[in-house]
Amino acid sequence: MTTDTRTPARIARRIATEIGAAPAQVDAAAALLDGGATVPFVARYRKEATGGLDDTQLRTLAERLAYLREMEARRAAILASVRDQDKLTDDLARRIDQADTKAALEDIYLPFRPKRRTKAMIARENGLEPLLRAIQADPSRDPGALAPAYVAGAVETPKAALEGARDILVEELAETAEVLGGLREMMRREAVIAARVGAGKEEAGAKFSDYFAHSESWASIPGHRALAILRAANEGVVTIDISPEPETGTARAEGIVARALGPLGQGPGADWLRGVAGWAWRVRLSNTIYVDLLSELRARAHAEAIGVFARNLRDLLLAAPAGARVTLGLDPGIRTGCKIAVVDGTGKLLDTATIYPFQPKNDLRGAEATLLALIAKHGVDLIAIGNGTASRESERLVAGLIGRLPKGTKPPTRVIVSEAGASVYSASELAAKEFPGLDVSLRGAVSIARRLQDPLAELVKVPPQSIGVGQYQHDVDQRQLAKSLEAVVEDAVNAVGVDLNTASAPLLAHVAGLGPSLAQAVVAHRDAQGAFASRAALKKVAGLGPKAFQQCAGFLRVQGKEPLDASAVHPEAYGIARRIVAACGRDLRTLMGDGARLQALDARDFVTDEFGLPTVRDILSELEKPGRDPRPGFVTASFAEGVEDIKDLRPGMSLEGTVTNVAAFGAFVDIGVHQDGLVHVSQLADRFVKDPHEVVKAGDVVRVRVTEVDVPRKRIGLTMRKDNADSARDAGPRKEAPKGAPRSAQAGPKGASGQAAPKGASGQGAFGSALADALRKR
Repeated sequence: MTTDTRTPARIARRIATEIGAAPAQVDAAAALLDGGATVPFVARYRKEATGGLDDTQLRTLAERLAYLREMEARRAAILASVRDQDKLTDDLARRIDQADTKAALEDIYLPFRPKRRTKAMIARENGLEPLLRAIQADPSRDPGALAPAYVAGAVETPKAALEGARDILVEELAETAEVLGGLREMMRREAVIAARVGAGKEEAGAKFSDYFAHSESWASIPGHRALAILRAANEGVVTIDISPEPETGTARAEGIVARALGPLGQGPGADWLRGVAGWAWRVRLSNTIYVDLLSELRARAHAEAIGVFARNLRDLLLAAPAGARVTLGLDPGIRTGCKIAVVDGTGKLLDTATIYPFQPKNDLRGAEATLLALIAKHGVDLIAIGNGTASRESERLVAGLIGRLPKGTKPPTRVIVSEAGASVYSASELAAKEFPGLDVSLRGAVSIARRLQDPLAELVKVPPQSIGVGQYQHDVDQRQLAKSLEAVVEDAVNAVGVDLNTASAPLLAHVAGLGPSLAQAVVAHRDAQGAFASRAALKKVAGLGPKAFQQCAGFLRVQGKEPLDASAVHPEAYGIARRIVAACGRDLRTLMGDGARLQALDARDFVTDEFGLPTVRDILSELEKPGRDPRPGFVTASFAEGVEDIKDLRPGMSLEGTVTNVAAFGAFVDIGVHQDGLVHVSQLADRFVKDPHEVVKAGDVVRVRVTEVDVPRKRIGLTMRKDNADSARDAGPRKEAPKGAPRSAQAGPKGASGQAAPKGASGQGAFGSALADALRKR
């Protein structure tokens, strides 16, 4: 059997092991993805083929499939190159075939890789390789006695001859796969990463002071700490070293190199060879391994940071929507005034205004009159207040206003909303196209109102990197970050589903099978022809062919004559749904939502050759709860009266807040003072917490207690532990606040989203680390 025929099977077996599946499942999923199917479509509508692989498994499968196929292509190229050099032996071919990483392949190929002229090449040209072989053949002899015989031409002295022999041996050792692999494994286990401040950099790099004289295990350093050290190094504040444990590690590294020389015994030649092995480690191989481990550490830290960003973004996108309610968006401002926009339940702009209740105009009476008029005119149900400058002052203004509404008037609920990314949207080409005659600042107020109604529909208009729920997001691989975040947005949009007749082009662009160009075509068709009467009407959109329809149809919702068009049942399975309805002897509309009747059915009775048990069960579940939204119910947090600035905080205060960001080292919580507080991972619960996501996620409403306040550095330490706390106060989410309830806040990131953890596991609260300052200023 040739390597070519074994390649797909080898890839399938390896991925299956990694994702906890069978090779046949991997083969089926790979075939679907290669055929142009999207991950959301395969996860939802091809469960029979893949054995029920979920979207996370499929994303990993697709990523690993690309990597392993690249590796197999590289394996074939290396085999061909070595064969062309007429140096391919059976043993070498076997080693190349068994290499299981790209790094291992490149190690084996190193001696055969075309290279520039090296010192070893020059030494060979000067006839010094026989000197090296003579020393290796009889290590008991004195190399100094052998060297004079090789003095000739460019080799002027016995010392120069021995240096040339050394150069040849160092290159051979540096190109030996076993040496490189052994050193990497030893260093991965034992290496220490150390950071030292550069001369005269103490003052300029004060924010990195925790790393001026820092060292810890390379294998266990947390990703956020590694990224902090890497940033400090990039800014020239510290130098980084990755080396073995100083007392015995260097000797072990030199021993690994020396073992490649075989048994040496005793004698001058043996001592010389051991010395060359040590030289090879110190001068060349230590640098090679340093670069490798630094790259691995960077990749590991990037992957961790991207994973944190992706989880937070998913939580934010799937945050509870307030729903189709008339909403007034208020973008706070002082000198330039507060921008006001009112939108209807579908997000359509109804009215705008600008008020100046604060300095320098102090037109409080005019501001109140404008707000009262807008509330009365449009029947405002919600007031979304951006969480930027003057947000608490604006909230006080609104609270006082609500208290003075005429009797019988339904008071709107006020909610503090994250405005992260609103300014990016406001100045975007999309916003200019949507509101060509509207001032940029007023567009921001529209965005604030809409993101309260439906966070997902509005946030997809903002580049994920601008939403600010990551850690060190500007330091990581931007291509990989963008790819990961795009996958998160795609999965979130398709998990919720999209109303075909109201969705914007940016939202439709994330529906499986559409993309930006087809999304624009759908909107253009809708604008020209009117609302879509059914899913089937999508086929009339120019450029939208059968494949695209198959991929997108199940994720689009249409309220029309066909009830199934408003559900997650795919059009290709409508026949099964109708068989279920016929078996119940009911009208489809009356059956949908009748859980008792549907649960009495046996799903196996409706299985066909085309649609298996997983699909039938999904259809029954969808008929039971048609068009269900996987997002949680809308909840708010109440901010404490009189606590509006960091200076108002005191240790021991018990407050309610909203989680804005979750990092590897803890969670950031908005408690209404314009600066998020940090609940360190050690303070999240009265038990050991390894991953903060086990306890909280972005959007959660929690009860916290203030532990520390550092006003000059704007740092707030919080705890969710109940040690020494009032046991009557729990840290769980609240129900939706009643209309006119005390000031409240909805989840959303603020400027503190990039802070990093204090060093150490406990007892340091939000302090003890320069990372917070470093990231706040990113």
